[in-house]
Amino acid sequence: MVSHVQRIGLGLAALGRPAYITPTRDALGAERTIEDLDRQTGAVLDAAYAAGVRYLACARSYGLSERFLARWLSAHPEITDITIASKWGYRYVGEWRRDAAVHEVKDHSVAAFKAQFAETTAELGDRIDIYQIHSVTPDSPALRDHQLLDRLAGLRDRGFRIGLSTSGPHQSAVIREAIEIEVAGRPLFTVLQSTWNVLESSASSALQEAAAAGVAVVIKEALANGRLAPGSDDPSPAVDHARQVAAAHGVPLDQVALACVLHQPWVAHALSGAVTAAQVESNLASAKLGLDPATLERLLEQPETPAVYWEQRSHRVWA
Repeated sequence: MVSHVQRIGLGLAALGRPAYITPTRDALGAERTIEDLDRQTGAVLDAAYAAGVRYLACARSYGLSERFLARWLSAHPEITDITIASKWGYRYVGEWRRDAAVHEVKDHSVAAFKAQFAETTAELGDRIDIYQIHSVTPDSPALRDHQLLDRLAGLRDRGFRIGLSTSGPHQSAVIREAIEIEVAGRPLFTVLQSTWNVLESSASSALQEAAAAGVAVVIKEALANGRLAPGSDDPSPAVDHARQVAAAHGVPLDQVALACVLHQPWVAHALSGAVTAAQVESNLASAKLGLDPATLERLLEQPETPAVYWEQRSHRVWA
């Protein structure tokens, strides 16, 4: 059985580019040169791997996350026991500026898939295990583009696991549509990366259905992009309740948030977005935190509505 620590993965969204919507990145400093973030990514990967993390997630739109990961792998040829997932469908266009007007652009076309798969394999070679469509929403053409689905099936037949990530207030509809898709008589999507936390748990039933169908469920944004991180001053009643639970257990807020995710039996992996070794250590300590059923129920009893949660997220400042 996979240990609770090994159920925690490391996502590189906040390490691969100078600006992101998570505020808990002050430790990266103000300059954040390519060299700075390359070194910091290596240090965080070292800490995560040493602590037992074996699932790593990057994406084309996460700045240079694939390149930083590739350099770390090159420096550690002895490491062969990790699972690496990457995503295509967004392009990073921030030009390494924290004040860029636009940081990423969405494109789920066949042309974008072909171009970005070539870029990913140029960086990571044959180390990719899972290849995912980035942020599928109901308005995306990806799940109804048969030419694209056939190309993804071609990767599946070469040994890749094909997945997708979901975002927005209608995640459940996308999840249910995706797990029904078959190409050549076989399910296409066997990995789902979705947002789920104590503030936004609306996709619970759909994710449970996916897991029951044999799909690996990977949870992103377990800390709600910093709203459930230590030091958060978010006034939401749900955040305040999570703070009270954390105080009662004598642990930081991030540990309660991640522990709540890990207590869901249908979760294969929960992603940490740590940017320092200290954050890695705190996040991983959540694996040891026991929460009784009554506490878990109380944590999830007053979520925000999806519309409110995603509206708030859309207004977070890239910094």
